[in-house]
Amino acid sequence: MTTDAQTPKPRAVGYEPETLEQLCTDAATIMGRYPNARSALLPMLHLVQSVDGYVTRRGIQFCADQLDLTAAEVSAVATFYTQYKRRPNGDYTVGVCTNTLCAVMGGDAIYEELSTYLGIGHDETTDDGKITLERVECNAGCDYAPVVMVNWEFFDNQTPDSMKKIVDELRLGNDVTPSRGPTKVCDFKHVSRVLAGFNDGLADQGPGAGDASIQGTRIAKHSSDHTTKQPSATTTPDASEPHTGDKGSSAERPTPQGTPTSDDGKDLT
Repeated sequence: MTTDAQTPKPRAVGYEPETLEQLCTDAATIMGRYPNARSALLPMLHLVQSVDGYVTRRGIQFCADQLDLTAAEVSAVATFYTQYKRRPNGDYTVGVCTNTLCAVMGGDAIYEELSTYLGIGHDETTDDGKITLERVECNAGCDYAPVVMVNWEFFDNQTPDSMKKIVDELRLGNDVTPSRGPTKVCDFKHVSRVLAGFNDGLADQGPGAGDASIQGTRIAKHSSDHTTKQPSATTTPDASEPHTGDKGSSAERPTPQGTPTSDDGKDLT
């Protein structure tokens, strides 16, 4: 149930009537999740991106109209987060991790070879509109380095050759199966709608955590069960007294103030 302040306002912002009607229906669902309508801005941006393929001017205006914000306020948010695209995005965003571990395991080589192979650089899209390439700082899959994500689905332990084959399949319109998660990678618009909060029923499809991650948690749990024995109270230094080490030679210790010294600095006492 929405309040009057949350009731979508259909206005002419450049969408076809049927598209605008569906957007308003979806906007009502999104705004109904929040006590304050403006809190719905993030999923609303994903919503318009699911229609246009990126955050367009008309998408910004739609969000502003629905949430009683200015276009400038909406733009400020849309330009802050990298998941909101301000120019047409490819059907598949290929994010190659080049952070420390993935880089030394081959992530840099994957990115460089894909960039040359596709003829595009970071945040650029192939002429056929299929692939957008990105350098990613971390894909949160370090135990499977080097990791590449396609529309935020994991592809573990990749090589330049394996990724060339994957992008070839995507450009041909064929399904590709990620290492974990659903049985195929969905396109960018589909994923944007999911990020807007509309469940596609695929969240529990396929494996979640991989074997390496599960083994890591077992090792961590085992280690925590065998903590190091703490020293007894009788051997603990008195915290009220300053700790001093053994006295060294005069060359290792500063001479006390007022002590007579020779020209070469030696203690004459």
